Amino acid sequence: MSPPVASENDLVEITASQLSIDRAYTHAQFPSAGAVVSFVGTTRDVFQGNKVEKLEYECYTPMALTKLQELCLLIRTRWDVCKIYIAHRTGTVKVGESSVIIAVSSPHRQDALQATHWCIDELKATVPIWKKEFFEGGEVWKENETQRREMRAP
Repeated sequence: MSPPVASENDLVEITASQLSIDRAYTHAQFPSAGAVVSFVGTTRDVFQGNKVEKLEYECYTPMALTKLQELCLLIRTRWDVCKIYIAHRTGTVKVGESSVIIAVSSPHRQDALQATHWCIDELKATVPIWKKEFFEGGEVWKENETQRREMRAP
């Protein structure tokens, strides 16, 4: 099997602008796709008993984009997918706003469902994006509950 190559059907973005589920869905649509699965991660108002005011994300954009592209390549080694969209916010993200959107299309739903689930887990564990949580009475840089690790094969 030859190594996977970047696909023009993959779109990854890091942006300080608000994310759009419509943009994700529009990108992921494909004539032979019988399913488009999306995941939208939003800022919740309470976490571990603290009232959340906002989140702030920082990243090293060139490395984060490279890692997101690697996720796309790995998805294509495991699942039969048509198109992939991954976008993550930087800067301030208010309660109720989206921090991350993933959309994957495939001929059959199971591949899109599994690829999307794997993608968000791997993104959180391996992509160099850092989150600072502001809550009533304080602020803290948050690490994922699972330690950062090397990317796993799908």
